[in-house]
Amino acid sequence: MKHYLTSLVFLVGFSSVLFPQQLVEMKGSKLCAERKSRASSLPELTDQTESVPSHTYNVLNYTLNLNIYSCFLSPYPHSFNATEIIRFKVDSTLNTITLHANSTSLVINSVSQAATSFTHANDFLVIQLNQTYSPGDTVEIGINYHHNNVEDNAFYVKTGFVFTDCEPEGARKWFPCWDKPSDKATLDLTAKVPVNVKLGSNGVLADSIHSTDTLIYHWISEENIATYLIVITAKVNYNLDIVYWHKLSNPSDSIPIRFYFNNGEDPSNIETIILPMADWYSENFIEHPFPKDGFATLNDEFVWGGMENQTLTSFCPGCWIESLTAHEFAHQWFGDMITCATWADIWLNEGFATWTEAFWYESYGGYSAYKADIDGNAEYYLTNNPGWPISDPAWAINTPPSWILFNYAITYTKGSTILHMLRYVLGDSLFFATLQAYSSDPELKYHSATISDFMAVTNQVTGGNYDWFFNQWIYEPNHPSYANTYMFTDLGGGTWQVDFNAKQGQVNPSFFKMPIEIRIQFADLTDTIMHEMNSYNNQLYKWQFQKQPVALTFDPSNQIVIKEGYTVVGTEDHYRDETLSLQQNSPNPASGTTVIKYLVRTVSFVNLTVCDVVGTEVATLVNQDMPAGQHAVSLDCSLLKPGIYFYSLTSGTERITKKMIVLN
Repeated sequence: MKHYLTSLVFLVGFSSVLFPQQLVEMKGSKLCAERKSRASSLPELTDQTESVPSHTYNVLNYTLNLNIYSCFLSPYPHSFNATEIIRFKVDSTLNTITLHANSTSLVINSVSQAATSFTHANDFLVIQLNQTYSPGDTVEIGINYHHNNVEDNAFYVKTGFVFTDCEPEGARKWFPCWDKPSDKATLDLTAKVPVNVKLGSNGVLADSIHSTDTLIYHWISEENIATYLIVITAKVNYNLDIVYWHKLSNPSDSIPIRFYFNNGEDPSNIETIILPMADWYSENFIEHPFPKDGFATLNDEFVWGGMENQTLTSFCPGCWIESLTAHEFAHQWFGDMITCATWADIWLNEGFATWTEAFWYESYGGYSAYKADIDGNAEYYLTNNPGWPISDPAWAINTPPSWILFNYAITYTKGSTILHMLRYVLGDSLFFATLQAYSSDPELKYHSATISDFMAVTNQVTGGNYDWFFNQWIYEPNHPSYANTYMFTDLGGGTWQVDFNAKQGQVNPSFFKMPIEIRIQFADLTDTIMHEMNSYNNQLYKWQFQKQPVALTFDPSNQIVIKEGYTVVGTEDHYRDETLSLQQNSPNPASGTTVIKYLVRTVSFVNLTVCDVVGTEVATLVNQDMPAGQHAVSLDCSLLKPGIYFYSLTSGTERITKKMIVLN
């Protein structure tokens, strides 16, 4: 079932019904994006920037008690009665609390406990408290309300099927809440349904009480959950399978993974796949973070893709698809366990899940399978780039339209390639250490995170400062367009020089800093790869070899996956103004001490460094102004491990690099 090898079908027009083969041929990330960005059932946002109230409290728990019994009986109304208790901690002195509550869907009947009165207008519920509370106080308020018999594209009812679908801000349509992802809370949900209904929700099933023709389900999530990830999925005569995943840390302990499905569907392939998938994600991130998980197929009101509700993912009918499962299951780590703090941080959800979808293929298809999927994502982005950045800080305040927020080219495919390029820049060891540190950070786990939080973790784990990477790839639009040139020069005596000029020609932004690789092939059928940091535009590199170069390839492994442009032979005039000359170290191979000689033709600030094969600097030999003339410096090779090294002489825009071998 290697769907990454299948030719993908990207439809131009979207019908309400898809053939199963069309669904299978689409990537899981694409299916997810279509659901969220195109489907007419997405919740519509009504609050504007200027009307959003200040948030002066932290919700600790929502207790919901819903009577949705009549929703399963003809004529299948959308109306139901409910009570709610909200426990919150006060952040600043307050005597009122403001909640999101859609004015069309919800009618507030009364308030109780610490609440004394209320006003409900313009989709906000303002509740007067019984006293003025101080920072640190914990308060509980009660709300008695009912949901009107309206179709609101958040609470769905049809012929014995009831489900919710709330991203980005539709939870406010079926219960009053602070409907922003930054404020996560625990959940206690009770729902009354007919006895022939199976109902799933978040967390674990505490109990289900059977009384004559009635079932009362009681679900509890002790792990914090964002409001848009709170879910009810219920159906008359729902089919249910349960498989058990055994924890890696304690194989005698297991968690149930529940599969709700419609008649005529067969989820057995995903029931089999989910166990090694949970192993793979747990091995490379952190162990599966919840005490239960699950998947449920819905009806024709949920046509596209999936929705990663915490511990109970929604699928479109019959969508038991490997790639979709890989994407949505990844959200349990990236999106659910750690949730984007604002919609400006959506990359932490969708970019990560789309990258993980490709990473799943690596578990059984190797790196080439992973890279093929990433390359496909890059191709889609390059063809469909609308020209805006992955993150716009304004989205933290004013939620953008869904077609922008969930744009497939930007949020999903470009988002995944940024993680791939971070893997390339850091190397596998530091990259996966960063993902593990991010996943296990106690200040982020089961809470919300900003992109800046992930940047801070990256810098902490690596001991470096990679803000430049995130600033250009996340907060700037577009990608580099290279116009590189190179030239081979016979210096005589068997010595050849390779000149390479790294140049970018795009406008917005004008430059992307990246480590680059250049493969040089020689007449003797050997080759070498030069590792350099491209720190500024129009940067010139020079290397000398004791054999004839015949071909040069820029980025031979296509690690900078989102780029355009060309690399061609340049003209001699471009490389004529040389101020430096660098000789081969002697002796080479080196044991003990080796001497490096270089020529400076004019007074210049000179930098001479030694790097290992992955480009990590291991020694700085010169870093100062040098007079014109011939110079020599000694390197104590006993301080280096045996292997291949590169030493580079830099002055201004000129850079010459040579290879040496250490035998110690």
